[in-house]
Amino acid sequence: MRFADLPDRLLGYTDLSTGEIVLDRSLTQVERRCTLTHELEHVHRGHIPTDPVLLAREEDLVEQLSARRLVTLRDLIDALLWSDRAHEVADELWVDLPTLKARIAGLAAEERAAIEERLDGADRWTA
Repeated sequence: MRFADLPDRLLGYTDLSTGEIVLDRSLTQVERRCTLTHELEHVHRGHIPTDPVLLAREEDLVEQLSARRLVTLRDLIDALLWSDRAHEVADELWVDLPTLKARIAGLAAEERAAIEERLDGADRWTA
């Protein structure tokens, strides 16, 4: 892995031919954690499509898988008991907002039900 100055909006990339992961040097610690996990998921899956439609699907899948690795259901519930503000929940989980949004978007029906059941009527922290 190495750091480099990458073009705008490119947080990192993986060169599967060499196995090298490159991260933008301007990333925060949380962004590095999330981007590295994302890129490691690409390495684990082993193939990055060149077709734009398939690439978009692969990116969505990798984002879902990496978000699931970084945010357990238990931790998500605990964070949601603490706050309902996305940036605070992301901070509590030590992930960036796109990763939190991907995790929430990818919740299975039974995970959503577990969250609703736990949060329904729960004593929540308030300032």
